[in-house]
Amino acid sequence: MDLASAKMIGAGIAAIGMGGAAIGVGLIFANFLNGALRNPGAAPKLFGNLMLGFAVTEALGIFALLIALLILFV
Repeated sequence: MDLASAKMIGAGIAAIGMGGAAIGVGLIFANFLNGALRNPGAAPKLFGNLMLGFAVTEALGIFALLIALLILFV
């Protein structure tokens, strides 16, 4: 196997993390909506946790993209 093929395979495997981050963001917002609709009074308290979870999950997706791009172009 040559180096170019190995880079493509490695970048594809590293990009799987972006899919995991997308699923994580969807689950975070779905659970927030579920909790907010069940108890509307608690929604403002949950919003801070929502943003923190979103930021951490999205950062992991961006890190996965960064690693995939580093594998491809470095």
